[in-house]
This record gives sequence, structure tokens and C-alpha cells, in this order.
Amino acid sequence: MSMTLPRWITGACFVVLALLAVTLVACSDGEEPKKVSILDRSPLNESPDQAKVANTSLKFGFDHRLSPKDDVRIYLSFIQYMGRQTGRKFSLKFTEKYEETADNLGRGLIQFAALGPVNYVAAKTKYGVDCLAMGLNQDGKPEYRGVVFTRQDSSITRLEDLRGKAFAFGDRFSTQGHVIPRQMLEDAGVTLEDLQSYVYTGSHANTAKAVLNGDYEAGAIQDVLAGRLSREGRIRILAVSKAYPSSMICYAKGVDPATLAAVKKALLEMDPKGVHRDLLVDWERTEMPSGFAEYQANSLREIEELVGRFLPPAGQPQP
Repeated sequence: MSMTLPRWITGACFVVLALLAVTLVACSDGEEPKKVSILDRSPLNESPDQAKVANTSLKFGFDHRLSPKDDVRIYLSFIQYMGRQTGRKFSLKFTEKYEETADNLGRGLIQFAALGPVNYVAAKTKYGVDCLAMGLNQDGKPEYRGVVFTRQDSSITRLEDLRGKAFAFGDRFSTQGHVIPRQMLEDAGVTLEDLQSYVYTGSHANTAKAVLNGDYEAGAIQDVLAGRLSREGRIRILAVSKAYPSSMICYAKGVDPATLAAVKKALLEMDPKGVHRDLLVDWERTEMPSGFAEYQANSLREIEELVGRFLPPAGQPQP
């Protein structure tokens, strides 16, 4: 059965968040960026300066991938690029819970967001949001894979060996960290009931740390992070999934057509490995290292089926 998140995860996360204050607004040339706390999620708590920024900028949110500090640094450089290319101002909206980004987008509290396929399907189903572009992997394809891994010194060598073991998923709404690995485990004949225990850590970085620290015997993370940790000799990859649609840049209802056109143009022209490389920070650590391609709505049919299987609607028993 599901277990409570280990204290080191929640404690470390809140310490980082409490101490972290970064520049979150991308400005046009000649403007001074303003500083806001990434913990400031309610208009009631905004200072006059922050309220002014909120009224004049396009808010951008994102699913949790790495640590809060790393995610903020990566996406701050991204919205600075977007501001430069579109002539609009962007501010970064951090959320403590994974699914809140989709809810914020659907409710119009943010205008744009980087969402994994599962979170997008949830937002589309509930709010009718849409997307502009899909991320391109290292090979220039709009797809990514989920990875199940263990420690280098583990006796586990295949997915079937996970019966009776403690397993770490990412967030429950994570595509690579939960839904894809659930399918991988079931394909190997392993259900949640076959596990000794399991946990939802909230991010890929938390899952990696949980397994490396010995709190759990195996886990599921995104392919980019898994590849880096494997090359460093820190983990052993047990299985890699087939390809699924990559993360997307989505938008809320009510964004004016001119802004949508400008944002889409900037996304499709983004060249992280070439002319825009120096404008972006650690972009190669994302699942979109090669930039973006046109959004393909018909590519999400299988993800929609997996969401129906592994993420029951609210009010029904949750796995």
C-alpha cells in the first residue's frame, strides 16, 4: 500500500523553498527585473510591486521535474528567452503540488505552462485547455520514455524481481514517473498489490534520491535524468519504456490570438543547441533539449487510455 513521504523529502523541499527567492519576471531590454518569492501563490499575499507585475505579465507554470531550485533556474532562463523573442513580459509561477499547475492553467491563474501529457489530458478534460507545441528530445523527435531503475549494488535485475519490494514513483500525475511505469510493471506481471510498499515522491529528483539513499529499492524517473545518473555510475537501469508523446507548452482560454501567435513562433524558432544556447540554462536537462515542434493532438490517444486506467476521477478509489 502507499506510504507517507519520507521526512527527508518533505523537510528538504520546504527548506529549499523557504530560502529560495529568485528573479521571476522576464523583461524587455532596459527594464529592471523584479524579485518575487516562488512561494507566493496567492494574490492576497502579494506586495504592491508584485501585484503590479501580476497585472502586466503572462504567468508561466511547469510540472515538477528536478529540484525546485533547478526547475526555477531552468524555466527562468526560458521565460527570459520568451520575453526577448515576443516582446511580452513573463513571470514564473511555482506550485507546491504537481497537479496545481494544470488547475491554475484551467482557471486562468496562469496563461502558459509546460505540462506532461498526463497533466495536460487532465487539464484538457476538466477545463478544455489546448497546447501550442511539443518538446523535442535529443534526437529531435516529439517523444520521451519512462525508466525503471535501481541502485548499482542491488540484486534486482529485471522488473519481475520487484515483487515484494519497496518502489518509488514520482508524482501521481507524472507521465514518466507514474503512468508509464505503471504500464511497464503491469506488462511484467507486477501490480501495486505485488509490491511490498510504494510512494509518490512528487518529482523525478525526489525519486532518484529516495532510491539512492536506500529508502526504496527501485523507482521510476524520466529518461534524461536516468541517462545522466547511469553514465555517472549511480544507478542501474532495469527497463526503458517504448516512446510516448513528450511534454507540451499549453495555454489557458482567453489568451489573445496575437500573443498565442507570437509565443508559438518563439517556441518553434527556439534553437537550444545553436543560436539560443547561451540564453538558456541547463536546458539539456529537460525533456525538450532540441526545442519544439507543432502540437499533434492525435498523438495522445494512448495516454488518455492510461489516464483512464491509472488515474480514476475524483471521488473514486485512488491507487
